[in-house]
Amino acid sequence: MDKTIVTVHGEARREVPPEQAVFSVTVSAKDRDKPSVVTRLTQRAAEVSEILDRYGPAVERRETAGLHVYQEYRRRGERSAMHSGSLTTTVTVADFDPLGELLAQLASGDSIEVSGPWWRLRPGSRAGADVRREAVTDALDRAREYAAAVGSELDRIIEISDAEAAEGNHPMMMRVAGGAAEAEDGGAAFDLDPRQQTVEARVLLRVTITEPTVLNA
Repeated sequence: MDKTIVTVHGEARREVPPEQAVFSVTVSAKDRDKPSVVTRLTQRAAEVSEILDRYGPAVERRETAGLHVYQEYRRRGERSAMHSGSLTTTVTVADFDPLGELLAQLASGDSIEVSGPWWRLRPGSRAGADVRREAVTDALDRAREYAAAVGSELDRIIEISDAEAAEGNHPMMMRVAGGAAEAEDGGAAFDLDPRQQTVEARVLLRVTITEPTVLNA
């Protein structure tokens, strides 16, 4: 006789601290002379690099995200068109202690725009594995409850797989909150409030159970 199969879902959710902060820095320049735009972009990009260098190990990664140098449309009556340019660098930081001071120094520079930070976990973070393990445990507990309800016990696991996340699930929500503060050396620093990251897992579990006894009763 074929074994009875029980199919259940297991779920788990955790609030964990972020492991990385990501922000972007964009330098810009505008001039009627195109070479001047390129020169200013180069100088301002060097200023950004110099500031990032001061924070050494706190800056985990920096990547050039986009370089744009273009000619603007000439307005009626203008003898020559303006040229504009921008250069964006994406920065990843793992040490949050100097982050507010770093952002304040970058934001105070001439023609420098800062966006972020966006909080996140590292790709493949251990937090995800822990939550998936809890979801499997939850599924096994549910399966045992179903088996006990019909006078059975768990027999054999047939399948464990990821299930679609519940509607409205946002496992990697990000935001930045904070205001102006002051660094230990008296300079400006943003008072940042890293947001907890919501990590969720949902698994599908199929198991066979021993012969139910509730019908015999």
